[in-house]
Amino acid sequence: MAGLGAAVLAPIWPTAGRAQARPALALQAKTDSVALRPNAPATAIWSLQGGELRFKRGETLDIAFGNELPVPAVLNWRGIDGVPAAEPLTGRPPLAAGGKEVLQLPLRHAGTFLCDLNLLGDGQPRPSRARALVVQESETVAVDRDQILLIEDGRVRPDGTAMAPGVPGDAVAVHTINGQTSLDLSARAHERVRLRIISGCQRSVIAIKLEGLEVRVMAIDSQPSEPFQARNGALVLPPGGRVDAFIDLTTPPAGGVLAILLHDGKEARPIGKLTVSSEPPIRPAPLPPAPPLPSNGLPERLDLKNATRVDLALGGPSGDWVTPASFAATAPPAFRVKGDGTVVLALANRAAIATVFHLHGHHFRLLDRLDDGWKPFWLDTLAIEPGQTQRIAFRAEYPGRYLIESVATDWAAPRLVRWYAVE
Repeated sequence: MAGLGAAVLAPIWPTAGRAQARPALALQAKTDSVALRPNAPATAIWSLQGGELRFKRGETLDIAFGNELPVPAVLNWRGIDGVPAAEPLTGRPPLAAGGKEVLQLPLRHAGTFLCDLNLLGDGQPRPSRARALVVQESETVAVDRDQILLIEDGRVRPDGTAMAPGVPGDAVAVHTINGQTSLDLSARAHERVRLRIISGCQRSVIAIKLEGLEVRVMAIDSQPSEPFQARNGALVLPPGGRVDAFIDLTTPPAGGVLAILLHDGKEARPIGKLTVSSEPPIRPAPLPPAPPLPSNGLPERLDLKNATRVDLALGGPSGDWVTPASFAATAPPAFRVKGDGTVVLALANRAAIATVFHLHGHHFRLLDRLDDGWKPFWLDTLAIEPGQTQRIAFRAEYPGRYLIESVATDWAAPRLVRWYAVE
């Protein structure tokens, strides 16, 4: 669960006598199993199989994808901007059972990304796991360790089988971290750890809290932010959300155990622990506060005055919102915009519960209430409370056709999609 699977495809990608080969990645959608409850047998699921995957900003991946599931599958990338050829449904149709395909994925931004099979997952025989993709900065980042925490939710029926999202029925909510029911970490005093905290949850908005630690947020949804301290050490993540946070083990006593808590909106429970080693400190004194992460080059300012403004109502399958299985590339877009223009979307949640909005292809700023400024971070995913309207803005930098997703925070709620065009 720590990352996507990688393999060097020497027979496919030639190297001899040429410039250094581009990195290659082999992904297979396969049947898998995971223990969803402590001391319980493993449950059959589907997943993208392989080992940990880390690349560097500026590289282009040559990807070979094989679908060994009995149903069509499509790769859904979170945080990858401006690659219309890799866009699910608008640029790349679902891959049939037994099918194979190749694609190229330029990694123009450093950050923490996510890939899953969940776009077509509603109502399927089994749920599927997400995979993390790490793109490292070109510059050196002063951390001692880089750790992924991938949290996923699920539902287990009384007979022990796992339930896919979009299906009503009697089931118990469960969560895993890095594919386990609990995760134990250790670190030395004065060590700085970069935590890449990822919500691979299907429907739940969750909070992750590291008790007794100052948690310094450095990036959100794959993009650097102005560093700030998380309030009470807690981080709130919508489904698909990602946060890069730095922790410095400055005050915990040697041998101390710090709980990693998960709150699913109903209760908080331990999902892991961080033990401070009894070894000598890794350095005589703690590191100074970390500077901001290197910029990915997103614009410093947005032209709100001349923006294209679009109202989008969320909250149910109505109008042009359809399920991914019913998506047609011939359907009219939610909006069209000229390249390099600014877009302001007013997102009105008309549902009775919180709804999660995800924008493909571009990152956006969350605007202040009076449209006179924005929060000092970029997002690609936003949870909106019932009855509320949130305004977001982005620069339409990359021409192409991109997807928009919307889903209510209820396990049985359908995932819905539309698309937009940058011309």
